[in-house]
Amino acid sequence: MHILTKRPLGYLLAVCAACALPVSTFAASTPALSAMQGDAGKVLGILLLLIVFAIVLTRVWVGMVNVSFLSLEPIDSIERRHPYLPPVRVIALTLLGTVLLLFLSLRAFHGIAPFEGNDGLRRAIGFFGVVAPLTILSLLKWKHAKEYIFACAVGSLLAFVLIGFQRAVIDASTRPDAVALALGVIGVSLAWKFLFGPWSAHIKATVLGTFLFWVAVEILWREAPQERMAHVLASGVAIVPAIVWCALFLKYHHERLTVVLLMFFSGMLSTVPILFYDSLVRSGTELQFLLFKVVPENFTATSNSYVTGVAAISPGIQMTLLASLLSFMLVGLIEEASKFWVLQRSGQSTFRCVNDVVELAIIVAIGFAFAENVINPTYFVAFVKESVFASGTADWGSFFGNIVGRSILTTMVHIVSTGVIGYFYGLALFAGPALTEAHEHGKSSLFSSLFHSLMRVSETSVFRRQMIFTGLACAILLHGLFNFLVSLPDLLPGNPRTLGDLFGSAAESYFHYCSIILIPSLFYVLGGFWILSVLFSQSENERERGVLVTVDTFVRG
Repeated sequence: MHILTKRPLGYLLAVCAACALPVSTFAASTPALSAMQGDAGKVLGILLLLIVFAIVLTRVWVGMVNVSFLSLEPIDSIERRHPYLPPVRVIALTLLGTVLLLFLSLRAFHGIAPFEGNDGLRRAIGFFGVVAPLTILSLLKWKHAKEYIFACAVGSLLAFVLIGFQRAVIDASTRPDAVALALGVIGVSLAWKFLFGPWSAHIKATVLGTFLFWVAVEILWREAPQERMAHVLASGVAIVPAIVWCALFLKYHHERLTVVLLMFFSGMLSTVPILFYDSLVRSGTELQFLLFKVVPENFTATSNSYVTGVAAISPGIQMTLLASLLSFMLVGLIEEASKFWVLQRSGQSTFRCVNDVVELAIIVAIGFAFAENVINPTYFVAFVKESVFASGTADWGSFFGNIVGRSILTTMVHIVSTGVIGYFYGLALFAGPALTEAHEHGKSSLFSSLFHSLMRVSETSVFRRQMIFTGLACAILLHGLFNFLVSLPDLLPGNPRTLGDLFGSAAESYFHYCSIILIPSLFYVLGGFWILSVLFSQSENERERGVLVTVDTFVRG
């Protein structure tokens, strides 16, 4: 990674730009440095350490450019010749991003587990004292070490930024002011997008895996011993059905293990938006920006306000049902849009046919379901506490009953909803060949053809957007409708549990043996398998059409 080492002046300017602002801010804001202001030698030593860190970070950014071209040629070949040097605008934005991300990471680093508290510095020195020689040894012995060291460094840096920002926003004692919050949102948005950077699958999977490692350390470090044990057991139990689900659907089309891990990790991270919003609601956090304030509100409260205010429906059972349906649709919108975003960012360069997109979308859904089951305190962790730790004798029947129920039913809902998105997104990706084949068989898309005729807009472009919108709409409807149907017994008067209770049948009626939630459960499990099997069995969905790639084109004047 020698781009800047061949340009000493540019290298020096990059280092100065990368470390000047964060070093000064960190020195003024970190408690450890504030306590040592009287000792000039210690302060100077810390500043030199931060400058070294800035140099390393600059090299990481340079390596990022080189690694972006690994899909075209090996890293050694890139570094032997004149490496790619971005335009001045890209370099300037990169330096600005470096300053912002480094500023946020340094502000947050001293509060990240396990590097917080009085012994945090000692643990950090010990940790990096072990990592440094291992890194040097791997560079000497393993030719691919540069790629993975780069990925681990980026994943760690982004983890410190995002975890630190989340803690600063949730913790009332350290909540940032309006200016810092606005800058933080910009930095976090850049960091989140950067987390899914334009790298090859194994680099991106390593970045996401490192990020998830630090998130797991942060969660487990702050929990009580029994809570930590419950979390570890819940994770071990939840990973088994996740692996079974992945193996079940990967039989349709062979995928590289690296790609499968990448999509699974991406699915886990797609839970972040809904879980972060939920934590804001639970903590009662109000986000005060420069010119306005955002007050996160429970979806049910928002839906009730809409139904009573805008829809003008008086309180009663109709209002309750409509408000609940609307709130579940909002949850479905956030979750399905998040899964679609990570699918688009992580897998586009690996898709060769529509079945590829469907299959990898299902892996994203399984990753989402796994993370949701483990992180949400009312799911697998609660099952472990209630059935294993709560009493002297473990209630294994109840435990495995709850585990199997969530592992099959709710996971299948995610699989069907996101699988449908994958199908329509696959049609959108390969819209050109799909339309050409349809025209050859005398078929056409009515909407895209009509819009093309009236507005003179590219039929392929219209068809692509139509497919994406249709897929998202179907996924949101499937997701939200299931949540509404399984919650229906708690919403209706008298809380009926069976069809007999619902219809007021006689006590001896067989309807009392049929649970209300059995109907949506059978539809989503059996019907979902049928829908996905039909999609996988269609020959046109199996036809490989190549990989979509983006290349730079240089034109000589």
